[in-house]
Amino acid sequence: MQAISTALPPDHLPPLPLTTWERATMSAHPTATSENLLRPELRSILDRQRAAFVADINPGWRTRNDRLARLDRLIERHADHFSACISKDYGRRSEVVTALTEIVTTRAATRHARRHLRQWMRPRRVGVGWAFRPGQAKIVTQPVGVVGIVGAWNFPLQLVLSPLVGALAAGNRAMLKPSEITPRFAEALKVAVADFFSEDEVAVVTGGTEAGAIFASLPFDHLIFTGSIAVGRLVAQAAARNLTPVTLEPGGKSPALVDVSANLAVTARRLVFGKLLNAGQICISPDYALVPRTLVPAFLDAVHTSVAKQYPSMIRNPDYTSIVNDRHFERIKRLIVDAETKGARIIQWVPADECPCPEGGTRILPPTVIVNATSEMAVMQEEIFGPVLPVIPYDTREEAIASINKRDRPLALYWFGTDDGARDEILARTISGGVTINDTIMHSAPDTLPFGGIGPSGIGHYHGKYGFRALSKEKPVFMQSRFSTGSMLYPPYGPFARRFLSVLSRFA
Repeated sequence: MQAISTALPPDHLPPLPLTTWERATMSAHPTATSENLLRPELRSILDRQRAAFVADINPGWRTRNDRLARLDRLIERHADHFSACISKDYGRRSEVVTALTEIVTTRAATRHARRHLRQWMRPRRVGVGWAFRPGQAKIVTQPVGVVGIVGAWNFPLQLVLSPLVGALAAGNRAMLKPSEITPRFAEALKVAVADFFSEDEVAVVTGGTEAGAIFASLPFDHLIFTGSIAVGRLVAQAAARNLTPVTLEPGGKSPALVDVSANLAVTARRLVFGKLLNAGQICISPDYALVPRTLVPAFLDAVHTSVAKQYPSMIRNPDYTSIVNDRHFERIKRLIVDAETKGARIIQWVPADECPCPEGGTRILPPTVIVNATSEMAVMQEEIFGPVLPVIPYDTREEAIASINKRDRPLALYWFGTDDGARDEILARTISGGVTINDTIMHSAPDTLPFGGIGPSGIGHYHGKYGFRALSKEKPVFMQSRFSTGSMLYPPYGPFARRFLSVLSRFA
């Protein structure tokens, strides 16, 4: 495997136009044709689900558990077909990657929810102040109603079915909109869901970006969206017109901070795995690396060694994922061109007998490092979503922290090192959606941890009980006793009421 500096001429790629989704959602209403054909159909499904919900407004444990069990069986029965469809949608993606990142994780989420469902559903007693005694209080969880879930193409199964686990556990009905960029999977999911669920329980809506825009504008009781920040803003605007609560998972630029105390061999091995998994097309993929200036050469050597070991070939390697479509392939190449034009050093690692720029529409993009990336480069202004890693040298820890904090708060942050004091300082002085120490991706896997961003990288959390709570109404209930302390403050107000109010103001 050799390191090759390569770039396309700057005029090779034209400016990228807005996506159809962006054009559709930028207006309050899509085209009249799509409005006439799609909105009544989608609204009809929503109305049927809402009517079914009202008829069974608080389903018990047996009903919820049965729905989760059916979802688990659905995934198990169709796993191989789903994997094949996703691979065809991508051009090439290993069934191991799909099993690891989508099938296994989502089935684990259903089993976790079933194990803990009774506990999550149980009313919670809460204390009251002495002024309210002998009254009592509790919190009762109830479903919110009909949940809309808009998935993304990078993990088309996991990003619609994982939120569905929380929706079903909480007792809701759900409408799913898989990404139009993975149409084979979307159709397969629609058929599979129809086999296991009635349409008034769970329904799958397929179609292009205009269907997605209309879907997001429906008056759901909660809307979950995973996708880009730009489209996330548009979805939030569409939901706001209905006062629909949202959970948004847009992503962003997640830094990997390498400390001077880091073991570079271990760091590179784990960083390469997280960066090249799914060819970097992951919302929590390490987007760029901050590396001590004195360690940059050794870091690059360690990354090169790890790439060569994990991916000894590229074009013919079934383990290495294609970029999902031509538009994203051209977009990522454009980022590389822009960086080299502005002075960065580009290193692409490919086997000696393979062309660094594969022909024939395979969309295989070699692992690429951009050394000395700067903020003026597009690669440091956009989420990369590909196998490209900018490396930014730093001289002091203070400088590295300032570099992270001057950007939007990321969905994930990765720190590598053995200095506990440095680790704790980074945790205390940076804010991110989640953190993994001395590894990548892992904080998103356990169902015992909340998953979600902050600021532009996301709103709200899901996974495990956090998904259950996000899609439930936690209803406060106060139970008054036969004797009410509050009755002492009923009018007419005399000297006793004033003395009692004085006591309350001092001790309540």
